[in-house]
Amino acid sequence: MRKVLSRSGKEFRLNTGLSLFDLTGKAALVTGSSQGIGFALAEGLLAVGASVILNGRDLAKLTRAREALSVNGAKVSTMAVDVTDHGAVREAVDEYEASSGPIDILVNNAGMQHRGPLEDFPEDAFNRLLQVNIASVFNVGQAVARHMISRKAGKVINIASVQTSLARPGIAPYTATKGAVGNLTKGMATDWAAHGLQCNAIAPGYFDTPLNAALVADSEFSAWLEKRTPAGRWGKVEELVGACVFLASDASSFVNGHTLYVDGGITASL
Repeated sequence: MRKVLSRSGKEFRLNTGLSLFDLTGKAALVTGSSQGIGFALAEGLLAVGASVILNGRDLAKLTRAREALSVNGAKVSTMAVDVTDHGAVREAVDEYEASSGPIDILVNNAGMQHRGPLEDFPEDAFNRLLQVNIASVFNVGQAVARHMISRKAGKVINIASVQTSLARPGIAPYTATKGAVGNLTKGMATDWAAHGLQCNAIAPGYFDTPLNAALVADSEFSAWLEKRTPAGRWGKVEELVGACVFLASDASSFVNGHTLYVDGGITASL
């Protein structure tokens, strides 16, 4: 720990070394965390000392996820709420804060995919993508940030995608939603950094998850992906944990509005 003075004379105390990444005593809400990337991130946050609030709509899956993670004294709770419902989200977050204490870290991970040619893309699927992939980030982000702002501290991590900056055939609406997540992240940082919050995003490349099950099973696509990605393979969800811990911890105290690509190099190459 060392002291740093700002130009205004305000004193900051900065951690150094491995203690930068210690999340002991912090509580993290991870949306869409009953499986896939959300589950892996929740497990990773637990490993560095945080307590975790799992979120999802399927109570049975949520319960199984909590039981799987509640080992060796890990503190795991659940928040079964539809993140596309603005009022319900605010009520759930306010209730948790009042009864269980502050939410220090928010990981906006909930998301969905729907594939199809843009000229025939169903309107209801497009609207659903907007709600799950964008509105949920606004809903939960706003509900949690209201409390963080009053405490002058908090971490917001939005899960974007390589489609935040790239496009491929058949997923134009999904690409639009993830582009919006990247820009909403910048907006959050612009509005909330002055209140002590760090708001950033992680943009995963192609990872072997339930959301990508159809692509993983497609040998032709997998062969294309391995050739297209400099790392030459699909990502493993555990490989997102380091980025999440970094953005959730004191190590990123002056990182704001940034999108961190974890993609095996796919956005760096032609």
